Amino acid sequence: MVTRGFSSGRRPPTDDDARIPPGQYLEQGFPVLSAGPTPRVGTQDWSFTLKHGPRPIKKWNWAEFNALPQTKMTRDIHCVTAWTKFDTSWQGVLVDDILADAGLEPPTGFTLAHAFDGYTTNVPVKDLTAGKALVALLYEGKPITPDHGGPARLLVPHLYFWKSAKWLNGLQFTTRDEPGFWELRGYHIYGDPWREQRYTDDP
Repeated sequence: MVTRGFSSGRRPPTDDDARIPPGQYLEQGFPVLSAGPTPRVGTQDWSFTLKHGPRPIKKWNWAEFNALPQTKMTRDIHCVTAWTKFDTSWQGVLVDDILADAGLEPPTGFTLAHAFDGYTTNVPVKDLTAGKALVALLYEGKPITPDHGGPARLLVPHLYFWKSAKWLNGLQFTTRDEPGFWELRGYHIYGDPWREQRYTDDP
């Protein structure tokens, strides 16, 4: 399912060409793409669980999660459907700070991100830590709308945007690099936009 949200429009690339990965175009709007219906998750029902395999390590409700240190991050984002959007501004909790609050060093090198609608995507730990990724709670200073993954979504901006799971409700450490929803359906296991890793057969 692909729907459009906010305004949308293309323009020819400018001097910012170096910021646009190969095969991408510059998008002025913020298209909405999802694999199914948009879940409506109220903050009163929201929670986030950190797991090692099937074992829960720590769980936060909305108020507890929002009490964690907040970080602002402005990054370009790149969708596998070929659009790139410059300078998107987010605020949320770094994965590093989630792990610190849980008193946890990563027990494995791999994770699966889980969402309220059953969506999953795999992300290596090295791509979530050292300030690279956060659980976003605000977009452009406002609560994230449901269409864009609110109330909380993962933000891993250096990978294709399907890795930034919407409607996030947990991270699970896994012993191997387990493919998630789109990875099982032909998308690349890693998803680096600068290497055009869109599909399984891409190097």
